[in-house]
Amino acid sequence: MRFIHIADVHLGMQPDAGFPWSEERGESIWESFRRIIRLVGREKPDFLLIAGDLFQRQPLLRELKEVNDLFASIPETIVVLIAGNHDYVKRESFYRGFDWADNVVMLLSPEPECVEVPEKKTAVYGCSYDKKEILENRLDGVRPEGKMKYHLLLAHGGDARHMPWNPGRMAQAGFDYIACGHIHKPGILIPDKMAYAGALEPTDETQLGPHGYIRGTVDEHGTRIQFVPFARYEYEDLELNVTEDLTQYALETKLKQELALREDGKIRKIIRLKLVGYRAAELEFSPKRLLDCGRVISVEDETRPAYDLGQLKKTYGASLISAYIEAFETKTDAQSQKALDYGLEALLAARRNG
Repeated sequence: MRFIHIADVHLGMQPDAGFPWSEERGESIWESFRRIIRLVGREKPDFLLIAGDLFQRQPLLRELKEVNDLFASIPETIVVLIAGNHDYVKRESFYRGFDWADNVVMLLSPEPECVEVPEKKTAVYGCSYDKKEILENRLDGVRPEGKMKYHLLLAHGGDARHMPWNPGRMAQAGFDYIACGHIHKPGILIPDKMAYAGALEPTDETQLGPHGYIRGTVDEHGTRIQFVPFARYEYEDLELNVTEDLTQYALETKLKQELALREDGKIRKIIRLKLVGYRAAELEFSPKRLLDCGRVISVEDETRPAYDLGQLKKTYGASLISAYIEAFETKTDAQSQKALDYGLEALLAARRNG
C-alpha cells in the first residue's frame, strides 16, 4: 500500500504581506496544491493523506468545490483529510454536509473515528478540530481495530495548546504510520512510524529550508517513508561580510550578485540578510535600499564601525573619549562591544557638533 502525506497547505493564505512578491506567494500555494494533485494523478498512490489545515481559514463554498474537482481528477487514489486549528469545523462551516467526490473521505467528527477501505486493506483514523485550540490529546487511547491489514492515523497538533501528545506513546499504539500536521517544518518523530510532512510551501521567514511532502509504503516488510522537497519558494539565510572600504552601492551590487547565484529556475529564494564585519566609521547602510535589491525579507546589520581606537586615544589625549575607550579595553563580550560602538558614536558626534 502506497501513500502521499501532506499537511498545512493553507490555501487562501498570502505570505509576506507588504512585499512585492506577496500576491505571487498566495498564488504559489494554490499552484503547489494543484501540482501535488497532478503528481498523485501520475503516481497513483492508494491514499492521499491530508493532516489538517488544508485552508488558512474557514473555506468558502467555491473553494471547496474547486478542491473537490481536483480530488475528483485522481479517482484511483482515496483522499482522506481532517480539519486543523486554522480550518476547524465551525457550526456554520461549509465542511458540514459538503458532497465530496466518491474517492474523498473527510473525518469530520471532533472525536476519533475510522474509515475502512477494504479494497486497500486499510483503515484510516483521525478527528477534526471543532475549535481553534484543543488542550487535551483526543487521540490518546485510540488503537487499531477491525480486520484491515494496515492502519494509518491522521493527527494535527503536538504542542501545548493543540492536541498535546507524546510521540513515543503515540507510536506504541500500533499504527503502521501516523501522519502529522500543524508544525510547518518537516520532521521525523519516530523513524518510519510518525512524521510531520511540514507545510507544502513555507508560510513565513522562520521556516527555513526545503518544504514538501512525504511518500510512504506499507507492506509485509513494514513502513518506509521519504521526505520529498517540492516547494517553489524557500527562505534562506545569507551572511555578507563587510569591509570598511565597501560603499552602499558596492554592497547593493554584491547582494544582487548573490541573489542571482541563488536562482536556479525551480526554487525561488527569499533571503534573510545579515551583515557582519567592519564598515567605515562614518557610514550607515540603508536597509530599505537593500530590501529593494530583490526578494530580501529582512536585514540584520551586525557590522561595527571601523574605529582605530589607538589613534582616537592619541588624537583626543586626556579626554572623556579616551577614558571611555580605556573602560572597555578588557571587555570583549558582544554587549560591551556594542556599548563601546554606540557610546563612541555619540561622543564623537557631540565633539563634532560642539
